[in-house]
Amino acid sequence: MAEDATTAPPTAELAAASISSPSPSDLEPPTTRTRIRAILDAGESLAGQRVVVGGWVKTGRQQGKGEFAFLEVNDGSCQGNLQVMVDKDVHPLSPLTHTGTSVLVEGVLKKPPAEAKQRIELKVEKVIEVGEVDAAAYPLPKTKITLETLRDFVHLRARTNTIGAVARIRHQLAYATHTFFNENDYLYIHTPIITTSDCEGAGEMFQVTALFSQAEKADKELKLNPSPLEADVEAAKLVVKEKANAVVQLKAAKASKQEITAAVSELTKAKENVLRLEERSKLKPGIPRKDDGTIAFETDFFRRQAFLTVSGQLQVETYACALGSVYTFGPTFRAENSHTSRHLAEFWMVEPEIAFANLHDDMNCAESYVQYLCKWLLKHCREDMEFMVKHVDKTAIERLELVSSTPFERISYTKAVEILEGTGKKFENKVEWGIDLASEHERYLTEVIFKKPVIVYNYPKGIKAFYMRLNEDQKTVAAMDVLVPKVGELIGGSQREERLDVLKQRILDADLPLEPYEWYLDLRRFGTVKHSGFGLGFERMILFATGLENIRDVIPFPRYPGRADL
Repeated sequence: MAEDATTAPPTAELAAASISSPSPSDLEPPTTRTRIRAILDAGESLAGQRVVVGGWVKTGRQQGKGEFAFLEVNDGSCQGNLQVMVDKDVHPLSPLTHTGTSVLVEGVLKKPPAEAKQRIELKVEKVIEVGEVDAAAYPLPKTKITLETLRDFVHLRARTNTIGAVARIRHQLAYATHTFFNENDYLYIHTPIITTSDCEGAGEMFQVTALFSQAEKADKELKLNPSPLEADVEAAKLVVKEKANAVVQLKAAKASKQEITAAVSELTKAKENVLRLEERSKLKPGIPRKDDGTIAFETDFFRRQAFLTVSGQLQVETYACALGSVYTFGPTFRAENSHTSRHLAEFWMVEPEIAFANLHDDMNCAESYVQYLCKWLLKHCREDMEFMVKHVDKTAIERLELVSSTPFERISYTKAVEILEGTGKKFENKVEWGIDLASEHERYLTEVIFKKPVIVYNYPKGIKAFYMRLNEDQKTVAAMDVLVPKVGELIGGSQREERLDVLKQRILDADLPLEPYEWYLDLRRFGTVKHSGFGLGFERMILFATGLENIRDVIPFPRYPGRADL
């Protein structure tokens, strides 16, 4: 909803879905379309104004014995629909009334009768375009449809109220993220999707390789043109020798420059032919392998193993160690064969990194950022959040208000374990020092014990990544997790290990090779600096905000085991 719905914006400001500029004579004139949100916000103050509206019919019905039809049209700009009235003299009614039909219409806005629910409606004078629907085949009925069923129609589900609301909430959270970090003087860094480093050390990474396509290409080539025999190569080498002798003889006989040049050209061609034959003789069917049977990745596109990133953290640290405060925000990938409602194979992460910052600074930044997001949604997404309260989770707005206004509780991991052990509650996962807290433990701390967000810090080193700073007790690392109601862990972060010798040992202790991390170690060799950062799972933030239960419903195109539609 607009911040001030009582002020009617000028029509010129309402419209402009396309940039006004001189139009070439051989093109259609540009479409100047008014967003439905702007019309509903301004309400009856726009009565009498002429507008062009485009959208999709949610419901349609003929009335007055087929003399006219009412269409509920939505264009995605807001949750609300605009009531559109079309007379049969303007356009045949039956193609307009089916759910899913797209319409672009021009008409005059008017105030409906006093008893009507609407504050404003559109009387159509011209139907510009219609995208018809086969009602019998259209998979999205007017009646309620489950979110699970909608996952089979991922290309159409954005037309539903819930997924449309999620899309707008997701957009606002992304915009708020960039706004927050920009206001706090962070630089946005684009980190690579393809990487040769395993940030988490878990090994659950998607491999990026051209070896399969190269092997298929080689197999086809060998079938059409078999690999040359050794005798063919030797014969080609004899030709080279003959051509070389010919050049020598011509020079000795003081032949003309033209004759020598022609002979040298023949020699060059003969040499190139040998190189081609030798290269082709190396072609073997299947994936190239070394003598020990392992895959020869040095023949791959990047000349080494490469993966889809699980995190942009390691790369963005390089910029933090040069430019101070930075962040990355992009897709990350994990080849974890999990079918839970909290896991995706492709998901988005927000990852700030701060130079000259300790764990305390890291926690302060995380708390400020989460509270900023909550306040932003309350201010800019009230209509969609009210929809969530009505249809998904009645406590959604209360939860945002609580988190946005309440200081987060901060306790050590050891204290958290003591509290959980002291409750006497029988958890599905046993509580003891050294475990990675499960979602049930995290939610119990936030929803039952403290009834607000909790930051747990100083975790056992055995359950955290190699890059987290080892504490003086040699048992824990300077790590922190932000836990929130409904979701549990929302953020994971740490102070990074800035001591070269300690970091080397931590990499080795994690059974990782040093060579791929030499560049990372260089950050400690050359001007090492204390620095900290964290990662926020963007989809988890949307789950927290909306109250939806399944992470597959808060990302436009979910990827999980067995599904990668579109």
